[in-house]
Amino acid sequence: MISEVIRASLQKSISSVCSSLGMEWDGEWSGVIPLEQPAHAEHGDYSSSLAMQLAKRLRKPPIVIAGLVKAEMEQQGCCGGLLSRVEVAAPGFVNLYVDWREWAVRSFDYPAVAQGKIAIEHTSVNPNKSMHVGHLRNACIGDALARLLRTTGNEVEVHNYVDDLGNQLADTVVGLLHVPLEGEHIRFGDYCWDVYASVNREYAQQPEMTAKRTEMLHALEQGKGNEAWLGNLTAERIVREHVEEMHSFGIDYDLLVWESSIVRGGFWNATFQLLQQTPVFVKETAGKLAGCWVLKVSGGDGEQTEEQSEEHHQDKVLVRSNGILTYTAKDIAYHLWKFGLLEQDFLYKPFTSGVSTTSPAGQQQPYGQARSVINVIDYRQEYPQAMVKQALEVLGYAEQADQLHHVSYGVVSLSPASADELGLDTSDLRSSYAMSGRQGIGVKVSELLQRMETVIENARPDSSGLTSREIATAAIRYYLLRFNLGTEIVFDFKQATEISGNTGVYLMYTFARASSVLSKAQLPIPADAALLAFPALPEPAENGLLRQLAAWQDTLYTASQELTPNTICSYAHTLATLFNNFYGACPILKGEPATILFRLWLTSRFRDTFGEVLEVLGLPAPERL
Repeated sequence: MISEVIRASLQKSISSVCSSLGMEWDGEWSGVIPLEQPAHAEHGDYSSSLAMQLAKRLRKPPIVIAGLVKAEMEQQGCCGGLLSRVEVAAPGFVNLYVDWREWAVRSFDYPAVAQGKIAIEHTSVNPNKSMHVGHLRNACIGDALARLLRTTGNEVEVHNYVDDLGNQLADTVVGLLHVPLEGEHIRFGDYCWDVYASVNREYAQQPEMTAKRTEMLHALEQGKGNEAWLGNLTAERIVREHVEEMHSFGIDYDLLVWESSIVRGGFWNATFQLLQQTPVFVKETAGKLAGCWVLKVSGGDGEQTEEQSEEHHQDKVLVRSNGILTYTAKDIAYHLWKFGLLEQDFLYKPFTSGVSTTSPAGQQQPYGQARSVINVIDYRQEYPQAMVKQALEVLGYAEQADQLHHVSYGVVSLSPASADELGLDTSDLRSSYAMSGRQGIGVKVSELLQRMETVIENARPDSSGLTSREIATAAIRYYLLRFNLGTEIVFDFKQATEISGNTGVYLMYTFARASSVLSKAQLPIPADAALLAFPALPEPAENGLLRQLAAWQDTLYTASQELTPNTICSYAHTLATLFNNFYGACPILKGEPATILFRLWLTSRFRDTFGEVLEVLGLPAPERL
């Protein structure tokens, strides 16, 4: 990366400056030398404030230290010729100007990545009904993270965890058996969407009916009889719909891990035996939790505190008094397997093309054995995720616990306008309304996609490029990725279906524009940038585009380290805007031949880089839109 090359030069220079001032360089600042791209190009393509940080230690004014660093960098050849000049600005900035020809002919590498596999778990939707837009946000984030990490040289394995023993599937199966329902439905998942809402209404009207849920949970966990088979068939049919729907958004998985495989394969039993060897896993004999196996990591007595919600309190229970396992119990076993800490392994068979699934009858495959685990789960699951990490720690796996990362994100709720359109009572004038599967309230992915496709189809004058559905899926994907992870998305149909501004359509249009320019070029673009006549003083639009292109590797690497795909969205929108500014301010196909060749090369460099950006975001790079 260009920033690492410049930092190395700065480090070497400050080491020499320290020596000249009688101070031995101890490498204390190695790797943390401040370096940024100033907002204004006149302050340099890169700038460092290290002189201000070293002033007290070196007992010199920052402006003096900056001058010494400048002289040393010039003495050492200005970063091997990468920099055209170095300047000092008050109160002690070292401003660095890139020789763009030298940058263009060099190649820059990412820092070496750690060896070993990264397992990313995302989507993990209950297999009891169709997916809604909140589930899609999870899947888009997880898929973008997988793309990010693969692009920066990591081995990535993508999991989708299927909770086929949970309350939600049990409720849907109870509804299928006991709640009559009629209506027109194209997909089984849509039918089950209504069944799930109907059975929850029945529970509210007939509380005694909830006993059927408990009976169904036992039947699903035992895996025998009519109810278990109906549960298996329901879950598998819906998961197939989920996988197919996500594939249309460019989202794929390596492995489906079924919760039933964890229980029936002995993974929980092995985990139970390990936990029993610790002093913090006990069976309560009195109080509300009598008969429950509880993980008491914090040293509490199992009673609920005022700070704990009921949900948080229950997450400490791993086995309920009726013998039913909680989600957290199975999740601990799953994570022990992810890290290769259990002797048990699954058997696997193909599920769909390119996707494997755990199965009681299958073949051995090299899944799991990860060095690092990333779980994409919304912020409401922070406590259960912390409990899994703490379980690893109490079992003596501190290194693995440190490599367990929860990528938290804000949920998707409904704007008042969208809620009103779905038939909700919005008379209380709230700013947003939660989606609820139990009430059948939410925006199905298929419904949003159909709306977006219609908007695209009605707006486009030419349909010779991508299909309207392909454009729609890309637009929705970008809409869900561009928000900061912690932001709650207040979903609004009108906003979500916009095609101008900071949208996926704008990005794809910009790529197509660059492709169109290059297709009209009459002059061949030299493959070697050293053969081009770079302008001594680039136009502001040219310089701005060059600076943003140079920042791509740094942006990608930072996003992969911080696990923030929205960082790539911000970069993409800025890069697209800068190219369009360049396109408008600098005639590309007219002028002197040398100028035309340079601008064609710059357009080609943009197109290549922007193609990588779109690939990381999971958006098409169309020649025509």
